[in-house]
Amino acid sequence: MPIITLPDGTEKSFDQPLNVFEVAKSIGSGLAKATLAGKVNGELVDAAYVIDTDSSVSIITAKDEEGLEVIRHSTAHLLAQATQMLYPEAQVTIGPVIDNVFSMILLIKMAFQKVI
Repeated sequence: MPIITLPDGTEKSFDQPLNVFEVAKSIGSGLAKATLAGKVNGELVDAAYVIDTDSSVSIITAKDEEGLEVIRHSTAHLLAQATQMLYPEAQVTIGPVIDNVFSMILLIKMAFQKVI
């Protein structure tokens, strides 16, 4: 079954396929709690990604550049979902992550009210 090679060269052998989160948990509970995603053979994947072959794996947390991208991307999806729950007619377009922010375009048809 899979042999996982960690960034420091350590190899961990497992009896059955496992996901990125489980790899992190095998290293330590603190790392497991901090896990946002992983890199498997250089490809960014989510923490539920199942590894069933020998692979190089690194765990992505909020301290990593990729981790911040994952947080921003996920936050944009949460904002879009919340907007559509409040305004079902809203048209949502999630823009790209730009430096330290994420962007989103919301098109919502609303009437203006005169306030005196």
